[in-house]
Amino acid sequence: MHEQVIISHRGARFEIGRGNGFYGIWPAGLAHLQPIEWWPETEAGWHAAWSRFTDVEATRTIIEVSHDAGSASQYPASQYPADQRSAGTGGRGRRAVIAGALLAAGVTAGFAGIFPGYFGATSLTGQAFELVPHLIYLAAWAVSAVLIVRGAAAQRLGALLAAGTSVVTFGLFLADVGTAVTGGTAVGTGLILSLTGWAACAAGSLLALRLGPIGSPGRPRGMESILTLALAAAASLGTAIAFAPSWDRFTLKTAAGATQSITAGNAFANPGLVIAGDVATMAALVVVVAAAAAWRPARHGAFLLIGAAIPMVAQAISAIIQASGTASPLQFGITPAEAARAGLTISSGLTATFWIYCAFVAALTLTCALMFSAPTPPPPAPRLYAPTPDSSSLATQPGEPTLSS
Repeated sequence: MHEQVIISHRGARFEIGRGNGFYGIWPAGLAHLQPIEWWPETEAGWHAAWSRFTDVEATRTIIEVSHDAGSASQYPASQYPADQRSAGTGGRGRRAVIAGALLAAGVTAGFAGIFPGYFGATSLTGQAFELVPHLIYLAAWAVSAVLIVRGAAAQRLGALLAAGTSVVTFGLFLADVGTAVTGGTAVGTGLILSLTGWAACAAGSLLALRLGPIGSPGRPRGMESILTLALAAAASLGTAIAFAPSWDRFTLKTAAGATQSITAGNAFANPGLVIAGDVATMAALVVVVAAAAAWRPARHGAFLLIGAAIPMVAQAISAIIQASGTASPLQFGITPAEAARAGLTISSGLTATFWIYCAFVAALTLTCALMFSAPTPPPPAPRLYAPTPDSSSLATQPGEPTLSS
């Protein structure tokens, strides 16, 4: 008796799919033979088949097999003509290359932007606390480009990583524009190049997200999913709230031992456009982290969360670098010469709010770890199209199982 077979996923040694009335595992490329293990055509049978498939096949080698619904009724899964097998993946492959090229172009433009003047004539290379965050963003986008071009599952992970970074950094770049426009300095060539780079990376991220099914937010199921979502919500809200208050503390000490301290960096003490950028960053973080925590599969959502967390980690590193530098007496309205004559010393440090912010960022990292450890549910069962009179497959009825671990 002949029957149709649809292969849904293929690894280095085996492939899994569906026949008439059963789910089965075949040696890779040999679905025209009988399956070497099979299970009944039920939801439990598919779960058992997938569990067995991932036991005997290395997860990193598993790819989804694309089918043309129109041709599925004419050829068995292992007998598709080459032009039909590649029709869907070829288009996606070209779009993946374009998405990767956009990200690469954005990284190139962003890297070029660190050398010319950023705020007026001052370049990022002269300010380590400004330079390091930009390099971190560029590294995240560069890794995303490599993942997208690699294709298969890596393509989805790269798209989510790039998207998370692009969405959250929008507000940070907007704040930089506000600083340049309202701070009495011109928008430098470096800032223009950096904005161009961000736009190219954001476009590449958007295109990569449209390459194929990458999952979506869903209703949490089970106590573990609910706890992960609650932790992500608390961590993102805490991070956003702690992002706004002052982080920098400057202490002036006189020769007689008297001290005076001031704080700086309150997001709401800035001009309106800078405030808009900071608020956009905080709102984007909460929305993206919430979507990532509810993403299915959870391991893919972890990459979206990592993308959102990277800019916030970069901001913490920037603050530490800035605090470790030499503080200027201009913070207190005193020139360096006046401070030297009076025997005044200025030291810089970080407020308690900053360390609270770091604790919430660490909670975001913990959320990522929980999402990575979550078991991956099987993909949807393959759909078996109704055969036509001339659509007989070479596959035979299942025989005795011979698959070994």
